[in-house]
Amino acid sequence: MEMKVKEVVDKKEKEAISREILNDLPEWFGLPESTENYIIDSQDKPFLACYVNDEVAGYVVLNATSKDCADIFVMGVKKKFHRMGIGSKLNDAFETMAKKLGYTYSQVKTVKMGHYKEYDITNNFYMAMGYKELECFPTLWDEWNPCQIYVKYLGE
Repeated sequence: MEMKVKEVVDKKEKEAISREILNDLPEWFGLPESTENYIIDSQDKPFLACYVNDEVAGYVVLNATSKDCADIFVMGVKKKFHRMGIGSKLNDAFETMAKKLGYTYSQVKTVKMGHYKEYDITNNFYMAMGYKELECFPTLWDEWNPCQIYVKYLGE
């Protein structure tokens, strides 16, 4: 199995990749309006895609939240590729890109542990990648989806 990560710059290609992957993940991206916002907003941000034997398997998008902090704006891996190391490979590539762009920290927002089985998987993934809990905003999104923010020091 050949696995490679590449930066995608073409907006139409970004849109097609985002749509294909997020539509495969309704357990995480099941709100059509929110999913469409991820797809549209990702087009103007640094974008990395992972391919397995030339099939797109996952992607991650970088968003700047400050001059020092890069945010994992959205990340998704098609279900058939889960538990194959693609998320880890995308996270490593994201961190490399963030450092190259001058960021010292990375953050990611997700639903707080204990609310949904799918998001518990997400939380465990980010903690395994070295992210630490920063703060939870119980009503940032809405009362059913308390927003957990994780941070990671990327180095100087």
